[in-house]
Amino acid sequence: MTAAAAQAAQGAIAAARAAATPEAVVHDAMRVLFAALGDRRAHLAPGALEDGQEQFFVAGAFFVTPDGLHQMLVGNTGFPPEQRRLLIPIDGGNPGQVIASAAPLLLRDTRTRAEFRQYLKTARMGSAIYAPLIWDGAARGLIIMAALAGGTMGEDDLAALIATAPEVTAGWLRTGGPDWLAAEYAVVTAGRA
Repeated sequence: MTAAAAQAAQGAIAAARAAATPEAVVHDAMRVLFAALGDRRAHLAPGALEDGQEQFFVAGAFFVTPDGLHQMLVGNTGFPPEQRRLLIPIDGGNPGQVIASAAPLLLRDTRTRAEFRQYLKTARMGSAIYAPLIWDGAARGLIIMAALAGGTMGEDDLAALIATAPEVTAGWLRTGGPDWLAAEYAVVTAGRA
């Protein structure tokens, strides 16, 4: 891992440890990584973006809902406001793969991955990294960072995400994340009925 990626991970770990609420654990840690990770010049490569597109990033976490049917977005940065509590199928796309395998995942260029599914309303992200959040012997969530341009996220970025994941998990549990998630999920699903 590069020194810059290691420094980003250290900052994200400190933010997760200092946070007082479950959502702040995720949001504060991921904002540090959001500001630091990824090749910030990848969008300049020929073909990295379509005409008229501008590079942007998203970050946050998905947690398995209490009924085990979905993953719910928490602590996001860069997602559209209307997707604040985005629900995706438990086995949906690459997040579902990470939950099922409990293994991290790097997608340098999603255009080469037929299984990639677009969940972001505004665009299909071109590059993404995922790290599982594990407790009680299973992946109960994951942290994610993605960029519009392919080739933005790499091995060092994934290493920083992996290094941060245990502290996000610990902070989530320390602040009552599972109970908070159950209450939030009840509100979200009540609004869908």
